[in-house]
Amino acid sequence: MDHNHDHSHHHHHTTNKKVLFWSFIIIFSFMIVEAVGGILTNSLALLSDAGHMLSDAAALGLTLLAFKIGEKSITANKTFGYKRFEIIAAFINGVTLILISIFIFIEAIRRFVEPPEVSGTMMIIAFIGLCVNILVAWLLMRGNAEENLNLKSALLHVMGDLLGSIGALVAGAFILLFNWHIADPIASIIVAILIIISGTRITKDSLHILMEGKPTNINIAEMRRSLLSLTGVKDVHDIHVWSITSEFPSMSCHIQVTEQTNRDQLLEEATRLLQESFRISHSTIQIEGMNISSCESCDHS
Repeated sequence: MDHNHDHSHHHHHTTNKKVLFWSFIIIFSFMIVEAVGGILTNSLALLSDAGHMLSDAAALGLTLLAFKIGEKSITANKTFGYKRFEIIAAFINGVTLILISIFIFIEAIRRFVEPPEVSGTMMIIAFIGLCVNILVAWLLMRGNAEENLNLKSALLHVMGDLLGSIGALVAGAFILLFNWHIADPIASIIVAILIIISGTRITKDSLHILMEGKPTNINIAEMRRSLLSLTGVKDVHDIHVWSITSEFPSMSCHIQVTEQTNRDQLLEEATRLLQESFRISHSTIQIEGMNISSCESCDHS
């Protein structure tokens, strides 16, 4: 891996940890305020919203913990270190999103039967929660959420709560203005659908990485053609591409070359091609002479 890639990865990692830390502090602090306020005022609405904030704080804390564990040094037993824990955390967050959406569906069905009373206090709580979640979402978006699945899962937790606050405000307004109590469960179901879609996507993507699946942005056929275009290369086979984390794609392959080929030079060219064209962070290339027959069962596509 070249120096520029290491520097860029380290910069993103540091930024991600900072935004996660401050997001966790903000969410956790607001949760404490709501919990204490709910106990002192005997407000079920405050305690309920504090429970939502607790799930967000737990997701952010787990994500931050995953980044810290991922920094642990490589050991004899963990030759890739602990980076894969970030994907495990993303998987847990994805499953949690699905479970939260199921709970919302169940609660929405109950509210169709017994519409809730909406007070001005609940509207104020929803508005404050919305402001807090907008601030935290803005902080998380300053990180590398597009490429880092772990951070993206934490952002989706916060966005789910943000949508819940918007849904509560809209439903509350309809109820207070038009006495339309069914607006509350309808808003809840819409939010639940959006959350379950996000949760399913995160769970599927993280499970794909855990199962050593090929990164979706890498075309193996195109990679093989690019390697075949290098001088002296006659065949490329046994190509395997997987990810340690969403930001750490890896690959291995066998390259068959002519006897006149400068193998050291070819290895350098192939490694550079994989880094620049396919963003492969770690590659293992075995160079073979023409007298070694390639595996007949390998997929050359």
